[in-house]
Amino acid sequence: MRRRTGLVIVNTKKILVLTGVALLVFFLVTQPTQSAGIVTSIIDTLKGAAEAVITFVRTVFSG
Repeated sequence: MRRRTGLVIVNTKKILVLTGVALLVFFLVTQPTQSAGIVTSIIDTLKGAAEAVITFVRTVFSG
């Protein structure tokens, strides 16, 4: 007997990913200004996190 659960999971994953990408593209096209603000916010958050890690590492190795 063959199992088909792997096929169902892969197809479900593909459908969810494609749906997510479609929603993202729709949001980017219909609301570009808000999308730019969100991207800027994400970049600022990542920058702050990276700076915090760098500060932590410098503090650990400087003392």
